[in-house]
Amino acid sequence: MQNHFYAMMSRMKNIYRWGLMRNTRSENLSEHSLEVAQIAHALAIINRERFSGNANPSFTACAAMYHDSSEIITGDMPTPIKYYNDEIKSAYKQIEKEAQRELTQMLPEDFRDEFSLIYNPDELTKRLIKAADKISALIKCTEELNMGNREFLVAEKTIRQAITDMNCQEANAFLEEFLPSFSLSLDEQRKIEK
Repeated sequence: MQNHFYAMMSRMKNIYRWGLMRNTRSENLSEHSLEVAQIAHALAIINRERFSGNANPSFTACAAMYHDSSEIITGDMPTPIKYYNDEIKSAYKQIEKEAQRELTQMLPEDFRDEFSLIYNPDELTKRLIKAADKISALIKCTEELNMGNREFLVAEKTIRQAITDMNCQEANAFLEEFLPSFSLSLDEQRKIEK
């Protein structure tokens, strides 16, 4: 029997983000998902190693990799619209769940339990993925601003404040330790301190 799940996942590269804003470089869902997975992995390590938490870095990275996969079906709805009010937010969450259900049905039966866990992670994993998603958005703003694109000026301030409001110690540690490097050139990043 043919299963279409992974062919559908390959379509993430066709979903472009930040559709309401002028971009110096477009970003697709596949790129975004990888970046969120990498950041979520780091946040889970920070949780476990620095704050004696019980996050599972590998599972967190995996769940983050699929966190927006429903957008293959729904498309990327801009944040100002998605969170405009509680009614729209709730309706969109239902649409996302239905898209996840549809994608899961494309999997072989023996894969479905695993993906049920991926699409419904525990609260700690959800919190770290949400923080990673915001950090990824902040990185996009930083990159655009570094290219002289003032279109992202307000978004950068709004997203930075949203991360602060999360009171996520793992995210705060990541921002302090890793975010400054995103404003450096390749040569500056490669310079080894002696």
